[in-house]
Amino acid sequence: MMRSMYSGVAGLKTHQTRMDVIGNNIANVNTVGFKASSVTFSDVFYQTTQAASGPNEMTGSAGINAKQIGLGSNVAAISKNITETGGSQTTNNPFDVMINGNTFFIVNNGGTNYFTKSGAFTVDANGTLCTATGATVMGWQVDPDDETKTKSDTVSALKIMSPENLYAQPVATTASYLSGNIDKKDTQIAAGSSGKAFQIGFYDSLGYAYTAKFVMTQTAESTDAYTVKLKDIVDQNNKSVFVDQTVDDAGEITYQQSGWQVGISASADASAEVSVAQPAVDGEIKEKNLDLTAGSGNEALSFNVCFDGNNGYFKSLMNAGETDASGLTGDQVAKKLKLKLENTPNPFKEIEIDFSQLTMFASSGSSSIESTMGDVNGLGKGKKAGNMSGVSIDDSGRIYGSYDNGDLKLLGQIAVAKFANAAGLEAVGNSMFKETQNSGRFDGIGQDPKTGGGSLSTGVLEMSNVDLSAQFTDMITTQRGFQANSRIITTSDTLLEELINLKR
Repeated sequence: MMRSMYSGVAGLKTHQTRMDVIGNNIANVNTVGFKASSVTFSDVFYQTTQAASGPNEMTGSAGINAKQIGLGSNVAAISKNITETGGSQTTNNPFDVMINGNTFFIVNNGGTNYFTKSGAFTVDANGTLCTATGATVMGWQVDPDDETKTKSDTVSALKIMSPENLYAQPVATTASYLSGNIDKKDTQIAAGSSGKAFQIGFYDSLGYAYTAKFVMTQTAESTDAYTVKLKDIVDQNNKSVFVDQTVDDAGEITYQQSGWQVGISASADASAEVSVAQPAVDGEIKEKNLDLTAGSGNEALSFNVCFDGNNGYFKSLMNAGETDASGLTGDQVAKKLKLKLENTPNPFKEIEIDFSQLTMFASSGSSSIESTMGDVNGLGKGKKAGNMSGVSIDDSGRIYGSYDNGDLKLLGQIAVAKFANAAGLEAVGNSMFKETQNSGRFDGIGQDPKTGGGSLSTGVLEMSNVDLSAQFTDMITTQRGFQANSRIITTSDTLLEELINLKR
């Protein structure tokens, strides 16, 4: 009877442990990335009152099984259901990330790497990607030799909004192209008229914006050829770069040449040099802008745009038979104009302006010319300095910063860890796990989230994988098991009471 009482006590303890686990599961039903646990029981040591014996041919007696009395139950294992993915919850927060697969985010707390399924991330005051509990998210940094890729190396903190990432560097413009149509019947563009004005915008390497102003008029020799002259280049305040303004003590404003030099070339040879010179000025400069077409000596700042009179398509930037300094002729189709500015220091790059998209069709006597920064493939457009306007994470964990200048910059990549026995990880709280001898080792580098068919989803969180219906069912069976074990104790007590009453 004493054995039965202790068996009942053992049963109460194991069922209490199971109830503790069920209670923890239910308490974390809405915890992001939580993994439910389950309890497995096993029987314990048996007391053998009679050993087993085999059959005896000499005496003809049969074999007898051993007689054993068990001493109750014990908790064999408390296992986490690591592999089952919880439901997804849409948050539309760009820093909320969900893993699709059996890998874990790598986070660092106090210098130690931990692992988690909870992708509810945020950014701290230093711009570091971190968890709500202060652990830093680990990953790979941008390859210093190729800013479009990350370098798979020992994981480190992802400082995605560090001071150097809050801004995008400006880039000088190196290409532009014109599109539109010239109507030879347009009186505004006819020979001897004021001409059709058009502008080409560009950036220097410091991110300042400039505009080159041109004017186009039909040549007197041919209705299929048009002379284009550089009129001025102005800054973002609409002030000519060729003019310096000074104000004396009396407040009188005077203007003088700035010393900037400019050159253009309609050469078809990409390697041909552009000769630059200070624009010639007739008389005193009296305004903040300088009209280069008004003075003499600026003939080198003009060129011809020639069309094919048979079909209206662009032909060349030189007349047929005309030869440039490199020996190329207009018949060899020079399509691009080179524009070059020089100063000390010089933040400008040479700009190639493509005229080949222009046409010469009838259009009710009106002409239109539009310029676009960059070539026809969108390359070389340049950009101003940009401020970060947003952050996004793709399905491979790459983090990109978007900037108000249109730039998209790679900031780093979230790496993940995979274990041979993920169920062997030890939970340490705050939705984090640490490696154990039975989970397998983390190599310090991790892997790409898309390795092995996995991926990441942004704006989504993985909820717990607790199945409430299963937990409630387990709670009922646990309660009944606890009650049954308590009856063992009360019944054994009743038997002991009857034994004591025998002496009365």
